[in-house]
Amino acid sequence: MKKLLIGLLLVVATETHAQDAKMNAFVSNLMGKMTLEEKIGQLNLVVPGGGTVTGSVVSQGVDDNIRKGNVGGLFGITGPEKIRKIQDIAVKNSRLHIPLIFGLDIIHGHKTIFPIPLGLSASWDMGLIERSARIAALEGTADGLSWAYSPMVDISRDPRWGRIAEGSGEDPYLGSRIAEAMVRGYQGKDYSQGNTLMACVKHFALYGAAEGGRDYNSVDMSRIKMYQYYLPPYKAAIDAGVGSIMTSFNDIDAVPATGNKWLLTDLLRKQWGFKGLVVSDYTAVNEMMAHGLGDLQAVSALALKAGLDMDMVGEGFLTTLKKSLQEGKVTLQDINNACRRVLETKYKLGLFDDPYRYIREDRSAKEILTPANRAVARETAARSFVLLKNDRQTLPLAAKGTIALIGPLADSKNNMLGTWAVSGDLQQAVTVREGIRNVVGDSVKILYAKGANLTDDTTLAKNVNVFGPRAEIDSRSPDQLLHEAFNVVQKADVVVAVLGEASEMSGESASRSNLDIPESQRTLLKALVKSGKPVVLVLMNGRPMTISWEDANVTAILDAWFPGTEAGNAIADVLFGRYNPSGKITASFPRNVGQIPVFYNHKHTGRPLEGTAFQKFKSDYLDVPNTPLYPFGYGLSYTTFSYSDVKVSKQNPAGNETITASVTVTNTGKYAGEEVVQLYLTDPVASVTRSVQDLIGFRKISLQPGESKEVSFNISTQDLKFYNSDLQYVWEPGEFIIRIGTNSAETKSATITWRK
Repeated sequence: MKKLLIGLLLVVATETHAQDAKMNAFVSNLMGKMTLEEKIGQLNLVVPGGGTVTGSVVSQGVDDNIRKGNVGGLFGITGPEKIRKIQDIAVKNSRLHIPLIFGLDIIHGHKTIFPIPLGLSASWDMGLIERSARIAALEGTADGLSWAYSPMVDISRDPRWGRIAEGSGEDPYLGSRIAEAMVRGYQGKDYSQGNTLMACVKHFALYGAAEGGRDYNSVDMSRIKMYQYYLPPYKAAIDAGVGSIMTSFNDIDAVPATGNKWLLTDLLRKQWGFKGLVVSDYTAVNEMMAHGLGDLQAVSALALKAGLDMDMVGEGFLTTLKKSLQEGKVTLQDINNACRRVLETKYKLGLFDDPYRYIREDRSAKEILTPANRAVARETAARSFVLLKNDRQTLPLAAKGTIALIGPLADSKNNMLGTWAVSGDLQQAVTVREGIRNVVGDSVKILYAKGANLTDDTTLAKNVNVFGPRAEIDSRSPDQLLHEAFNVVQKADVVVAVLGEASEMSGESASRSNLDIPESQRTLLKALVKSGKPVVLVLMNGRPMTISWEDANVTAILDAWFPGTEAGNAIADVLFGRYNPSGKITASFPRNVGQIPVFYNHKHTGRPLEGTAFQKFKSDYLDVPNTPLYPFGYGLSYTTFSYSDVKVSKQNPAGNETITASVTVTNTGKYAGEEVVQLYLTDPVASVTRSVQDLIGFRKISLQPGESKEVSFNISTQDLKFYNSDLQYVWEPGEFIIRIGTNSAETKSATITWRK
């Protein structure tokens, strides 16, 4: 068997070498024909007017620049007919007929929109997440695209940062598994097939740690923190074969990422062996001027020499590199290296074989927003929801009686898709009101009232409505809206309040200093609670919010994030028990913003607090517990689960042994349900300070009422490793605590001693 495996590996290695040699010969031959200007032109990525713009700058003279060979790729434009016309200019009217690459921000679906990534991560279902990316790839390529600016794998411990909505939360292990799943979903085994997208992992690196949670802000952290907690998801995506990397806006060690040679060359290419394409974020090269690193010529030269291949929108490469070459500030080899990587990317995508590979009008008509795709989106959304509270088993609701459906998000198509759904059609979204009617029909009487504006703050509404109406302020007064809702509630058996954020209250350039539900909605919610009727809060949000009052006062809370195209149907499926929620949060919910950052894998302190009550001269607050409102990994079910004690196969393993840790999980409730069984490890004594615990594994299981399953995890010395002061990835012998449970705060444990 071993000889057969070695033989297969040799065959694969030989085939790969032959393919690389063929590609190198083709690219070298082409580059031999190119002028300096044409080589620099390949490094220019532009966005034309009239398309989907995701920044504040639009490129000018695009058609003419394509004819001159001054454009390597475009983004922000979709549709086979439009893309074909532009590709025609490149392959028919430019001197060397080099095809363009077409990309777009496909973040959580293309036309069929899935839950926002933070919601997707709450499913803890890698197969489902991969399938969502696969459908996005099918739809994106059917719409003429070959490049997706996704996945975003930035770890974030600060929910004030709006782009936490685009990522997978606070944990590097879970974030790494999701990064791998997304890359597999987009790229498949071979992204030249015509129905797979080249993925672009972003934002490299550390973007999620922006100071103050303010977008584009500075980042400063130790190398150990960087390697241990923030870099792993990027590395996982690279190991999964991601084709491209996008740089981040922030600085690292006082040098912006886009011009950071240590980051883009020493770490990415030399240490990690990445051979793909590196592209800047939107005008990030130009923005290094505002960082204080010189004029456009200086920062463009800095970025190229650091290892950047494509300049997105800013055109600093296009307008300054020739002069920098003449002045000796860059070398021809620097330009050739970047040009080669752009051309290699197009070769791998199959664009030199067929520039129109991704332009198939017949696919566009048949493969986008299909019933099958929508069905998967509906299932995925339901599995992303997290049940945060369920007093008196209020949920699931019975399909009878009268429901008061209240809230500005209860019947709002404009807010169902969430942030970064750039190709999504708002009119295709299913509202909660529509979804309940679809699921229960006439068996339930639904009484609807808006009840409040998303916000009464006109300035906030204006800021949120940049991309269209998301937080519309009603012509009726707040008192009139509230009175209408109160009249509806009096006639109902139960209240379902759909409240939270507008979709554009999170996402890029959507940081918030106040994470409460807006005051207009909280006023409404307080009135609903005062009615004495059971109140189910369906929360829509792109980040963890500060909902301590809501947790203390409403009957049940279902976090639905922003669920996507099938939002209302999925929410109704869960509210009425067609699906038993199984989601677990992947970013801790703070009690208030003063706790931020609050996260589960924090470091020990020399004066740790014992218990939750305030103790003088301990590391705590005067006015609030240290613990979050909801910890990482938390999520309830309509049923209940019990865990046995943890069993380990060996108490004193040695060297490279593998041991097994297991628990028996039993469904002790009345409903069939799914549980995410989570494995954590604590290293009490080490040569550097360690976190209190780290996630090292998880399993999602399904149990019928009364059913039990043993869940086992294999643990090896690889799971014990950490970065020491020399940035060596090592493990050290000693005592380890293995913890298994339903969330990071509720685990059973066993202690072992691992010898060298």
